[in-house]
Amino acid sequence: MELKLDQYKMYIDGQFVESSEGTLGDNINPSTGEVLNQVPQASLEDLDRALKAARRAQKSWKHVPSNERAEYLYLLSDLILEHKEIFAKVISTEVGKVLEQAMGEVEATAEYFKYYAGWARKYEGEIVPSDSPNENIMIFKKPVGVVAGILPWNYPFFLIARKVAPAILTGNTVIVKPSSSAPNNALIFAQLLEAVDLPAGVVNILSGDREFGSALASSPDVDLVSITGSVRAGQAVMRAASENITNVNLELGGKAPTVVWKDADLDVAVKAIVASRVINSGQVCNCTERVYVHEAVKDEFYDRITEAMSQVKYGNPLEDESVDMGPLITQSGLDSVEEKISAATSAGARILTGGQRGEGSGYFFEPTVIADATNDMTIMQQEIFGPVLPIGTFKTLDEALELANDSDYGLTSAIFAQDYNVILKFINNMEAGEVYVNRHSFEAIQGFHAGWKKSGIGGADGRHGLEEFLATTVAYIEYDNEV
Repeated sequence: MELKLDQYKMYIDGQFVESSEGTLGDNINPSTGEVLNQVPQASLEDLDRALKAARRAQKSWKHVPSNERAEYLYLLSDLILEHKEIFAKVISTEVGKVLEQAMGEVEATAEYFKYYAGWARKYEGEIVPSDSPNENIMIFKKPVGVVAGILPWNYPFFLIARKVAPAILTGNTVIVKPSSSAPNNALIFAQLLEAVDLPAGVVNILSGDREFGSALASSPDVDLVSITGSVRAGQAVMRAASENITNVNLELGGKAPTVVWKDADLDVAVKAIVASRVINSGQVCNCTERVYVHEAVKDEFYDRITEAMSQVKYGNPLEDESVDMGPLITQSGLDSVEEKISAATSAGARILTGGQRGEGSGYFFEPTVIADATNDMTIMQQEIFGPVLPIGTFKTLDEALELANDSDYGLTSAIFAQDYNVILKFINNMEAGEVYVNRHSFEAIQGFHAGWKKSGIGGADGRHGLEEFLATTVAYIEYDNEV
């Protein structure tokens, strides 16, 4: 098939449609500041049509055998790989992601569809013992119904798979709302849904503003709202969903701490931390947002991390494929990073490298290292979402744990150490959904990506992620044993 790259229409009930509300505004290339296209703004009428289509389709889709539903996932996976260069360029253009990372996102998306297709014959209910002699207790697993998937802009293509693949595999139907800052990849992806002849209404894609997102989350016709986004966005979804007691699945922000112990392999630590801090220009919720280094090795660590960060090359990834990092997504994101750095330096922190807006017409910011950061600084408490690495120090493991856990967030964490006693104590006392040990901070499809505290409710990936899209019915079946 040939993708239409100039078609940015919404996809409702198996048809490409223009918005009856017009457009939301400009979709900007963050590397250049140029306007790419206008973002469709879904109306309440569009939403009503999509909800009715999803509800109607779900009544029959849930009865399609799971192995047959899985075939659509396999087909989507193949088509994604067939067009991976196109999707990678679209992502890089509207997000500013380095092409190699954009390609990795596309390939991971294809793998995600394939992974969950493999669960078709594996997820199951249960039979549990009864207290009665002539009774069987059976736990059935059923689809929750209609799912609203609200996406972020930082991984706009992969998150389509995270919301859609387990949902439709288990018999649900989905309404996807892509970010208004990066909608094109999802609108183009809809062409793949048509190409595989996915039944009308099973997946619908509508773009719109926050008010549209609130209307989607507050609809009584939605059975589960799954959002990846900021804490503020998650709170808004919870408020909207609360009126109907709608289930929510929230993957929200993170302020991931990384602890560097005194016996850490600094070559490994520095390489992993730098990669974690500059991937997608630091705009990743699960990667290192703050570092605590043991005072015994702080001087050497400061020297190494400063040198490594100063060598990071940034620029327009579509003009220079050798860059390590692209721009931030918006002007407001750039302003926010600058404000946090200014507040930190005013409070006594030191800039070791970077600290300024980058050159060029895009939203670039220099890779930055900040020393002498303390936990009372905003930069150590709020998400930076930029290529900035604030560093503090500690003397004991208990102090490191106290500093690391001193946060409203609890998504991910990391430690670099050799002593397994230190490692295990850290794992057992860290208040976070994930701990990375002596490696880069990125999750696996077969794991479970879930946060503590304000980092979310529920999770994604693996078997546990699949169960987020399932409801249970318990049947108590008595029988006559004298037959």
